[in-house]
Amino acid sequence: GKKLGYTFNNRNFHNVSLGQGQEVVAEQALDLAAREGHWVILQNIHLVAKWLSSLEKKLEQHSEGSHQNFRVFMSAEPAPSPDSHIIPQGILENSIKITNEAPTGMHANLHKALDNFNQDTLEMCTRENEFKSILFALCYFHAVVAERRKFGPQGWNRSYPFNTGDLTISVNVLYNYLEASSKVPYDDLRYLFGEIMYGGHITDDWDRRLCKTYLEEFIKPEMLEGELLLAPGFPLPGNMDYNGYHQYIDDALPAESPYLYGLHPNAEIGFLTQTSEKLFRVVLEMQPRDTSMGEGGVVTRQETVKALLEEMLEKLMDDFNIAELMTKVEERTPYVVVAFQECERMNILTSEIKRSLKELDLGLKGELTMTSDMENLQNALFLDMVPESWIKKAYPCTASLGTWFADLLTRIKELEAWTGDFSLLSSVWLAGFFNPQSFLTAIMQSTARKNEWPLDKMILQCDVTKKNREDFASPPREGAYVHGLFMEGARWDALAGIITDARLKELTPAMPVIFIKAIPADKQDMRSVYPCPVYKTRQRGPTYVWTFNLKTRENPSKWVLAGVALLLQI
Repeated sequence: GKKLGYTFNNRNFHNVSLGQGQEVVAEQALDLAAREGHWVILQNIHLVAKWLSSLEKKLEQHSEGSHQNFRVFMSAEPAPSPDSHIIPQGILENSIKITNEAPTGMHANLHKALDNFNQDTLEMCTRENEFKSILFALCYFHAVVAERRKFGPQGWNRSYPFNTGDLTISVNVLYNYLEASSKVPYDDLRYLFGEIMYGGHITDDWDRRLCKTYLEEFIKPEMLEGELLLAPGFPLPGNMDYNGYHQYIDDALPAESPYLYGLHPNAEIGFLTQTSEKLFRVVLEMQPRDTSMGEGGVVTRQETVKALLEEMLEKLMDDFNIAELMTKVEERTPYVVVAFQECERMNILTSEIKRSLKELDLGLKGELTMTSDMENLQNALFLDMVPESWIKKAYPCTASLGTWFADLLTRIKELEAWTGDFSLLSSVWLAGFFNPQSFLTAIMQSTARKNEWPLDKMILQCDVTKKNREDFASPPREGAYVHGLFMEGARWDALAGIITDARLKELTPAMPVIFIKAIPADKQDMRSVYPCPVYKTRQRGPTYVWTFNLKTRENPSKWVLAGVALLLQI
């Protein structure tokens, strides 16, 4: 634009950032530009979905009879899924489309981060040594947080739109702070970068902890003593010129691997496995849905669904009779309340499964008209997916339908065993609950009542035993034994009783039985422990359950960067 004389100062270049109430401004700019031959850039058109049809008509009007120099540029974020494509086809067909994809890999990301600056930037600060070191560490930090997204939930619980603006503003802040103070204010800088510049995007507390830990590892006084490793085998470079830093990246940066992000190589295996599973799922969904008889008497789609439907209805037990169970109970202890809540939720789920399956059965026999819900259920059963209507009344789960249904039957058996006489099981399957938090809270409530302690001054202490569930014949006097947890990102060393590095290709090793009891908050020992989040599934994020403090000999920051968590299901 500048070369051809289109600038703000010449009043022939109009930049409209779309959002609330900016549609009118954009329309006025388009009308003026079409008459006078100006350029218009409309930013973030994905934010004004309802206005896009008006924009399409407006562009169609101006396509004839407008000034020959009139040009329109539009920018939008890519749609996260095929369902969310909102840009009208007419606009797409008549445009020249350019996509700007972020570079992949640490090497390209680090070069790109450094490309935002030049030799003048490096020389602008009077405290050149400190400024250059922290600037390079910031570039590495920026590349790490942007590229870590590819590891899915083990990278970040949620996906965040970190961008180069965060990096350039952080460097401006760094310059201002170094010029204004005699000492390097490491704490202030880390807070500004981690809580405001980059932290402003972050909505999950565990992701905030991760961001903070990276900055604590990369920006600290040791960086000026030449002892700081940004990654294994990649020390922070000394004082160089701009081209020297680019050359240093080419020469010294190790080959792309999860180690560059503080992750274990298993993280990549897990991420690639999930990607390929997703691909096969899409291929499966694309196969023809013809219900006619195949060659050689192949079983038809309807027959497959009918056989599965009958098998499921046969295996499902009767609902829990809550009124009858109530008569067995003498005292409504916290554990009994949890048991009743679980029975009620299980009844709601099994009732929905039976209702929808019976309805589909009648539809397949021709006794009922097939509705869209019945069609969706039939497709889900055929593709071995858990139907949407069941998921709404169930618990988070990423398994296929066959595994999910077997798991459901196991959960029902576990509940039946517990409601037999309402005595606590010798070891409780924590993943078997709709709401595991309620059981963990019940442990605190029963201890609080027994010892007359205030509930808000208590926490859960977890001790990992060296035994498996078969080794326990009775529950403990206080608290509970729980089993069925898995660790992702590391493994538990049962002999030493600490977290240790995972073995290659063992993505989610099982944990031994964990003894959980409630203690007063002031008695907890926080030395040499890693506060480990517990999630229901590998999706992490919203499936958070609790935090268990696990013993570690190594610095807890190692496990934070490795994305170590306990999972109830894999």
